[in-house]
Amino acid sequence: MKFVTAERNSARFIGVVTENEAVIDLRLAEQMMESSTTLPETLVECIALGDVFIQKVRELLAWVKAHPSPQYVYSLEEVRLLAPIPRPLKNIFCVGKNYVEHALELGSAADIPKHLMLFSKVPTTVVGHEETVLRHRDVTNELDYEGELAVVIGKKGKAISEAEALEYVFGYTIINDITARDLQQRHKQFLLGKSLDTSCPMGPWIVHKSLIANPNRLHIETKVNGETRQKANTEQFIFPVETIIATISQGMTLEPGDIIATGTPAGVGKGMKPPRFLETGDVIEITIEGIGTLRNSIGE
Repeated sequence: MKFVTAERNSARFIGVVTENEAVIDLRLAEQMMESSTTLPETLVECIALGDVFIQKVRELLAWVKAHPSPQYVYSLEEVRLLAPIPRPLKNIFCVGKNYVEHALELGSAADIPKHLMLFSKVPTTVVGHEETVLRHRDVTNELDYEGELAVVIGKKGKAISEAEALEYVFGYTIINDITARDLQQRHKQFLLGKSLDTSCPMGPWIVHKSLIANPNRLHIETKVNGETRQKANTEQFIFPVETIIATISQGMTLEPGDIIATGTPAGVGKGMKPPRFLETGDVIEITIEGIGTLRNSIGE
């Protein structure tokens, strides 16, 4: 199941994308099936329902298959996909230097972390698939891309063991961790360089964990204007998803809808010789096996 937050005729809704790329408005379908609506209006609230939500969606999919209707089944072309979680309830957790080659391209062997390196992006950074990323020319001269697998937490937990970590996952999406490298270097702490408006494209949807057999073995590729810049596999993680979740949760409660970006592979603009930063008109496409492609362009 691929879950979306979308708009149609200026009305926002939560939906699921079928195998033939139809988009089902879940609350409208539920209203037609049961003459009432129990599903919440936001995807975060739905995620918090846990297995109850997934079971309800399965029932709705079966019913819609037998009762298709343009009232609640749309083509992808009819809707505008927003970020699946348009306004996260917390900062987005971000793992730094989680691929050896990326650590080396920005430094040396001494920069390969021995412990999880963590920073965050504020909720106002989030935009969706095909939305424009601001160039921020008045703030930065070194805007960069970072294609990343993101984990969406599905249930509340603290002191989660690595063995149980994937049980706390709802699903997976794609994040472009847009970074102002000059701000990052100037301020040392990463928050400003990582938190410019529109600097966290996310989407196009959240793929339920049942469709991803192993998040630590997914091909990931980033293209800028059609040119492949990053090409790797999450099996190259220094810290796999289980370790990331377990480490963050040791003294901090993770909650439904929390988002963890797992780090970017080598090939960022900063690491090139000479560096190649983003400019107005550039198009960035990040593709992750089993999820899809997140596409955004750089505006003014």
